[in-house]
Amino acid sequence: MQPFFSIIIVCLNSGDRLRSTLESIERQTFHNFEVIIKDGVSGDGSLKYAHNLLKEWEKENSDGGRKIRIFSKKDAGIYDAMNQAAGKALGRYVYYLNSGDRFYSEKVLQEMADFISASGCGNLPGIYYGNVYERLRGQKVASNPCMDAFGCYRNVPCHQACFYSAVLLREHPFLTEYKVRADYEQFLWCFFEKGVRGEMRLAYQDILVADYEGGGFSETRENRKVSAREHREITEKYFSRRQLSRFRLIMLLTLSALRTKLAENEKTAGAYNRLKGIFYAQKVRR
Repeated sequence: MQPFFSIIIVCLNSGDRLRSTLESIERQTFHNFEVIIKDGVSGDGSLKYAHNLLKEWEKENSDGGRKIRIFSKKDAGIYDAMNQAAGKALGRYVYYLNSGDRFYSEKVLQEMADFISASGCGNLPGIYYGNVYERLRGQKVASNPCMDAFGCYRNVPCHQACFYSAVLLREHPFLTEYKVRADYEQFLWCFFEKGVRGEMRLAYQDILVADYEGGGFSETRENRKVSAREHREITEKYFSRRQLSRFRLIMLLTLSALRTKLAENEKTAGAYNRLKGIFYAQKVRR
């Protein structure tokens, strides 16, 4: 039986963080999934718990339930590792959970499976997404529930909030020339190359999907500079000059730089994200 979900974890010398992630998967009430662990040839023994869990699940899996597949191979970076793992995925929908991140509750997969099944999109591929909880600042971060061109320019849901139809990842893998923003480029490809043509579905569910660790690869000072440069390159590929000029002006007039500082400051992040959540809720009601 084809798994409903393929949960992909890419890791390298993750220590106990990998165990924490796997424990959150093990607690899920929905069992029609596989876990693919793409390891970059770790030498710290972090895969021991994964191998033990694999043996446990093999003993109980006469009903074709949850499974783990582990493979170790060198890669050219996180997006190359994510592509390698997606190439092995057997599930209808792929979800990337970074080592150290956790599902927010034991019902996440059940709630998302119910939401996808009830969407009525038939065989149309899609991205189904929710919100995340940022552990570093102790805040819920709401995703934009009604994505449009400006929403794509400004900010898209992080990959820990998104469940992708596997066919989308096979048709357009993450472009490894981007070191920080390849998931952003992939989302824009889905939206503009498939979504605007009615060839895919983009659907939001107001649930907390992941307990996101924060402070990771893309958030270092050096990689923030890389992120800004890649954002310019990617948006110039997908937006017209007129759109870019208009969107940049809107960002300037709405004090985007100040809002970013408020969202990242531990003292103001809570109030800012609550207001953002209220704004997004109003968009849904409209």
